[in-house]
Amino acid sequence: MQDVIVFVYNAESGLFNALSDIAHKALSPQTYPCNLCALTHSALGMRKEWKDYLDGLDLEKEFLHSDQLARRYGAEGVALPAVLRKRGEGVELMIDADAINRCKSLEDLKGLLTARLSET
Repeated sequence: MQDVIVFVYNAESGLFNALSDIAHKALSPQTYPCNLCALTHSALGMRKEWKDYLDGLDLEKEFLHSDQLARRYGAEGVALPAVLRKRGEGVELMIDADAINRCKSLEDLKGLLTARLSET
């Protein structure tokens, strides 16, 4: 079974939350609580540069919101945003919130993910 990279956003799922997030990013981006989302998505959806990068990775990907993580994997208390690696039935932290929040650009995030993938 192939590993899966799980991206977990510090935002809740649902239409109302999505609309609120779009407005928050547009009106007050400096206070938006999810740097993973801020770097990888615009108001119109996933940035093409990020999608192209992900498409080039020979791994399955999964995208979750904060309220979906515990239900899906039983993982609680994980500071978000985060990138996890699913191996078998369990998940392990691959990139923590502090590391993601230190990224100032999409290039920083891509470099961080590339480096972590090469470590394992």
